[in-house]
Amino acid sequence: MRNSAKLALVAAGYVGAFLAALAIVALYVAATSGPDRQASGGMYAFGDSLLFLGVFGVAAVPATGAGLFFLRPYLAFWRVLAGVAVAIAVTGLAALGVCVAARAADAGPALHSWSSFAVLRILVAPVVALAFLVSGVFAPRPAARIALGGAMISEAIVFVYWLVQLP
Repeated sequence: MRNSAKLALVAAGYVGAFLAALAIVALYVAATSGPDRQASGGMYAFGDSLLFLGVFGVAAVPATGAGLFFLRPYLAFWRVLAGVAVAIAVTGLAALGVCVAARAADAGPALHSWSSFAVLRILVAPVVALAFLVSGVFAPRPAARIALGGAMISEAIVFVYWLVQLP
C-alpha cells in the first residue's frame, strides 16, 4: 500500500469519527432542547463539548490504530511518543496534586484559581488514557509499551481518584 493511500485511509477514519461525533451531539441537543437548555446555555454548551470530545475520542480509535500500525517501522517516532506520553502523564498527576492541595483549609486564592484549570486537564484524562492504550498496543518495542502503559495507568488513576475523592 502506498503512503498516500495509507494517509487517505487514516484521514477518512478521522473524518468519519468527526461526523459521528457531530451526529451524536446533534441528536443529544435535539433530545434535550427545552427551557432548561435555554436557561443554562453555557452549562449545556460545556456538556455538549465534553460529549463531542468523548464520542470523537472513541470513534477515532480505529483511525488512530491504523495510523499507529503504519508507523510501527519508525522507531524514533515511538521513542518520542513514549517520552511525550510520560510528560503528559506527569501533567495529569500535577493537576491532581493542585486539586488536592486546593481542598486544604489554608489554600490561598491563587491555588483555587489554578485548581479550576486543573479540573479541565483531569476531565480529558479518559480520552488521553485511551490514546495511550491504543498506542501501547501498537508499539513495536517493549520499552515503548511499558512507558505508554504506565502513562495510561497514571491517567486512569488520576481520573478515578478525582471522580471518587474530590467532588
